[in-house]
Amino acid sequence: MPWPGPSGRLPGTPSPRFGLDAEFETRYHSAAMGDPVPLTNALDEAGYYVTEPRRVVAEMVADRGDHFTALDLVGEAKRRRLGVGRATVFRALELFEELGLVERLDLPNGEHAYVVCEPAHHHHVICQRCGRGTEVEDCGIEAVTREIQARTGFVVDSHRIELFGLCPECAASLGSLGRPRTRASRARHQT
Repeated sequence: MPWPGPSGRLPGTPSPRFGLDAEFETRYHSAAMGDPVPLTNALDEAGYYVTEPRRVVAEMVADRGDHFTALDLVGEAKRRRLGVGRATVFRALELFEELGLVERLDLPNGEHAYVVCEPAHHHHVICQRCGRGTEVEDCGIEAVTREIQARTGFVVDSHRIELFGLCPECAASLGSLGRPRTRASRARHQT
């Protein structure tokens, strides 16, 4: 049996970025989160070994309902004494991202977060206060992309949009100037 490369993928297996077919992606993303089996099955079907540390990271990812950072997982692993370290978490998340199982978000503060996403192309809108995120489908970017191609001569083959602001709940708790509303200002807005 051949030995895997540095990332744990066997030689001759499909490229990790495009190694999962549409049928598999549909099966993976239709499974309820909270269950690490779809994540570990995705690793296996893409030709990666499902090691115990990867299984542990998959369990932590599957238990997340919203965005999370690698350091969130490192902290959880340490608190729960799961026996996986920082490097393992970062490598597993990188592999999950390559396979399209999670998507990396670049936050305005320079940090990175991850979310488990649907395979269909979409964008994210993220609350800068509480971190709540929502997937947003086509927002007219295809027309903008065609215009940019016509103007620049570039052939655009991909794009990524992340919008940041305040979710309805956080916006409601803050005044229009970004300060918490007082009772007096709430009363003015209610009349």
